[in-house]
Amino acid sequence: MPLVIIFGLVTLLCVFALVRSLKEKNFLGIVFSFGTVAVFGWFTVMTVIQSGYPVAH
Repeated sequence: MPLVIIFGLVTLLCVFALVRSLKEKNFLGIVFSFGTVAVFGWFTVMTVIQSGYPVAH
């Protein structure tokens, strides 16, 4: 299930963006990156719960 991997990568990139925005005190960047982390993080967790973690064949 590549969807879990894509959601996880997007979440990780947005966490890095959130940390960078916090360092630079970019308030609009903080709002958007926090919102993206919240949404894609939720999708990642729910997809893992629903479909399970992808196994290597």
